[in-house]
Amino acid sequence: MEAPHNSPAAETAPDPVGAAPEAVTVTLTVTSPEQMQHLGRSLARVLAPGDLVMLTGELGAGKTTLTRGLGEGLGVRGAVTSPTFVIARVHPSLVQGPALVHVDAYRLGGGLDEMEDLDLDVSLPESVVVVEWGDGKVEELSEDRLRVLIDRATGDTDDERREVTLVGIGARWAGLREALA
Repeated sequence: MEAPHNSPAAETAPDPVGAAPEAVTVTLTVTSPEQMQHLGRSLARVLAPGDLVMLTGELGAGKTTLTRGLGEGLGVRGAVTSPTFVIARVHPSLVQGPALVHVDAYRLGGGLDEMEDLDLDVSLPESVVVVEWGDGKVEELSEDRLRVLIDRATGDTDDERREVTLVGIGARWAGLREALA
């Protein structure tokens, strides 16, 4: 995994879904599924109860692999697998930390109203909530959120390289760059 890019342009970035002036951006290169899982474990060190993490990327980009690393880093119970067919899974902590609520919003077409039955607003204060495909659907849950955009080569390729862009939105994420150093 390469170090975060330190260019001035990478310091802040607008949130495509509702501009946020206090956004911090960190871009990393990941070259294997093991590195993606390691990135998840590293991110888990900076997560706290009440954090909302939104994952965006093509099918097969590594969203669930990253979440598996988050689960390992948070010390939660159960295998972290894609919740595509159950929509949400709750992984309780085994180490007195926050639970991991893993949501796959791919099949949900609407915004937060459609997700209301999941009670994410109730789970959020004491859990880390990770939502795959959450853009345009869960932003209203928290002014402070971490967007993780995973870009990979598309088409018929064996390239494992991913560009992972972390966009910390809100005051909670002001020290994101330093926390990952």
